[in-house]
Amino acid sequence: MVNIRIGAVVAEFNYDITHMMLELAKEHAKFLDSEITEVITVPGVFDMPLAIKKLLKQENIDAVITLGAVIEGSTDHDQIVVQHASRKIADLALEYDKPVSLGISGPGMTRIEAHQRVEYGKRAVEAVVKMCDRLK
Repeated sequence: MVNIRIGAVVAEFNYDITHMMLELAKEHAKFLDSEITEVITVPGVFDMPLAIKKLLKQENIDAVITLGAVIEGSTDHDQIVVQHASRKIADLALEYDKPVSLGISGPGMTRIEAHQRVEYGKRAVEAVVKMCDRLK
């Protein structure tokens, strides 16, 4: 029996990295007797809040994970993206009383560092499962 039903919002930007994050997340969810039951892909991390909200409204979703990799560019754009997305993600968790984990690596990292952080997908699942258990 599935313990926690998880929705996942995955950024398409840097998909070579986020796809690996998603696969690790799926495996870890099964290990924790949970399941990622729905996946929504969005263009980038900044675009996540609307998809998160859609999942949080569903009664068959207990929690949501976010998976993204924000790599440093030649401007401070990466800082702005993560700052605004993370604030809204936290707001949505509070609004809907369901855990939403921040499985987003960055800002300020290189592509190599992003590849080294694909385990954030696993950590995102771990966080929502713990939160669901602790909030019961």
